[in-house]
Amino acid sequence: MSIIQKIKDIEDEMGRTQKNKATSGHLGSLKAKLAKLRRDLLEPSTGAKGGPGGEGFDVTKVGDARVGFVGFPSVGKSTLLTKLTGTFSEAANYEFTTLTCIPGIVRYRGAKIQMLDLPGIIEGAKDGKGRGRQVISTARTCNLILIILDCLKPLTHKRLIEHELEGFGIRLNKKPPSITFRKKDRGGINFSCTIQNPKLDLDAVKAVCAEYRIHNADIHMTDDHEVDDLVDVIEGSRIYVPAIYVVNKIDQITIEELDVMDRLPHYCPICAFHEWNLDGLVEMAWDYLDLVRVYTKPKGKLPDFNEPVVLHRQRCTVEDFCNTIHKTLIKQFKYALVWGASVKHRPQRVGKDHVLLDEDIVQIVKRI
Repeated sequence: MSIIQKIKDIEDEMGRTQKNKATSGHLGSLKAKLAKLRRDLLEPSTGAKGGPGGEGFDVTKVGDARVGFVGFPSVGKSTLLTKLTGTFSEAANYEFTTLTCIPGIVRYRGAKIQMLDLPGIIEGAKDGKGRGRQVISTARTCNLILIILDCLKPLTHKRLIEHELEGFGIRLNKKPPSITFRKKDRGGINFSCTIQNPKLDLDAVKAVCAEYRIHNADIHMTDDHEVDDLVDVIEGSRIYVPAIYVVNKIDQITIEELDVMDRLPHYCPICAFHEWNLDGLVEMAWDYLDLVRVYTKPKGKLPDFNEPVVLHRQRCTVEDFCNTIHKTLIKQFKYALVWGASVKHRPQRVGKDHVLLDEDIVQIVKRI
């Protein structure tokens, strides 16, 4: 039996099984089997370990952040890239006009943002249909995903694309589960939780661990999570990426329909052809990327406001700032002088662990 057929059989069995406390262990075991089969499907056939499965498009990562356009064929991805970046990406009235990845650059607030126009995916992309595996492998490398939707059928396309991305280990607009998982040599499975009546119980935890042949482990949960979250933590290869649902071709719908879409979370209505709300889309993408601009100040000179050092919010200490400029700089680091919102007085002398905020000014003092 092929892996795809096994996946279908397990999904069918999960659909037939009622969800309650008595079946939580069985469902947990099925979900763990499903995750293992999908991992086997996506990993290279050579069996080499490490790295995400599947091959992406050979596009060099440039700039300070990478944004990928994902969507079904003929929803306007190529037109959007051309309008935003000036890079020509062929657009036509037939499907699959774009057959490879077309990159472009947007300069915004001093940062260089790389935009990738990916070929249209089809239903079953996560199982290798079309060029889906390459498209989604490249999407895994992005800091932000723009899911381009046709305004005439946005919810249908949204559900299908989310299903394909979820099957490839991409979690959209989610934070990593607050579950601590640690293997040990003996003592069995110990499960603890800081909240009362959690969705995840000991039977489900043991069933999932048994499927992975884990018999001794400490598992601690600080929030209410489901079996899927535990499977994600054990698998360890999940990518948590922010996403914006870009509803294109809004010139084809009424004002009332547009007003409803505009209230939905993570949605941004645009018309790429008429260039409606493209500035709003870029500004929203900037907020979701959550970048930090830091300006350099040489000793005795004015700060350089033209070329900021752009850091990601999760890695924006003075040490990260030094490593971005040059790997050897941290070895000569003595202290830094900082002007900006991250310090109480200006300038303030700080160490390498100080966390920088947007538009801070930094002067590095080296050891003599």
